[in-house]
Amino acid sequence: MGVLKKFEQRLEGLVNGTFAKVFKSEVQPVEIAGALQRECDNNATIWNRDRTVVPNDFIVELSTPDFERLSPYSGQLGDELAGMVGDYAKQQRYTFMGPIKVNLEKADDLDTGLYRVRSRTLASSTNQQGPGTSAPAGRPGAPAPGGYGYPPAAPAGAPPMPAAPPPGRGGYGYPQPAQAPRPGAGGPVGAPAPGSRTRHWIEINGTRHQISRATLVLGRSTEADVRIDDPGVSRRHCEIRTGTPSTIQDLGSTNGIVVDGQHTTRATLRDGSRIVVGSTTIIYRQAEG
Repeated sequence: MGVLKKFEQRLEGLVNGTFAKVFKSEVQPVEIAGALQRECDNNATIWNRDRTVVPNDFIVELSTPDFERLSPYSGQLGDELAGMVGDYAKQQRYTFMGPIKVNLEKADDLDTGLYRVRSRTLASSTNQQGPGTSAPAGRPGAPAPGGYGYPPAAPAGAPPMPAAPPPGRGGYGYPQPAQAPRPGAGGPVGAPAPGSRTRHWIEINGTRHQISRATLVLGRSTEADVRIDDPGVSRRHCEIRTGTPSTIQDLGSTNGIVVDGQHTTRATLRDGSRIVVGSTTIIYRQAEG
């Protein structure tokens, strides 16, 4: 059973109690859980063949209405989300520099139903104390190793890390530094090699579906290229078009699509993009080779 499915089932047991009002919010906890998984994937840093470090300190920014609905339960919801991140990291063989924390914050620039995830690798005092280093307290305003958008400081005896990016690079609103590939996702992210060909595929509940032509229709109908057995999915729900860049288009579905945490009718896709249709999460993948 997938990590997201287990997370959903744990929350379902609380729907009649603490979380009864949470599910009236436009933003669903499972959408946030998917975004946290993607945040780990996009910020994974390879230290050596046996260790890939991912962020452990997350901030989920919500619109004012969503924050007001979810904030009374932020402690318990944060614990559940942190547990989900831990389960996902174990599945992907990721490691952390410190304890996992997930906090909710209000963002006045977001509309209802939209959210943003920020993350950093925050080392515990035990892991971070090394020659010439000290553990940061709180959320430093100045960039530092282990801060938002920066790789963690290497522990004593670890192989040297690449030079840190200049201030702002890899932070929020800036391009991310080179990323580690997820297990089974093909080659590392980077510029395509001369003469290489881009492969496209999607992953649904652990099953890979290769995209071998320019368009791929997803839906509940048996006539769809990829059939999704989900009552919240329309017969012809959406269409993925491969290209430079690849895109996804809603085909007039009843419940619409959510791409990387945003409700939309059309969006550009990149490797690792998460698409939610009904209650099903689809991961878009592409790789050179």
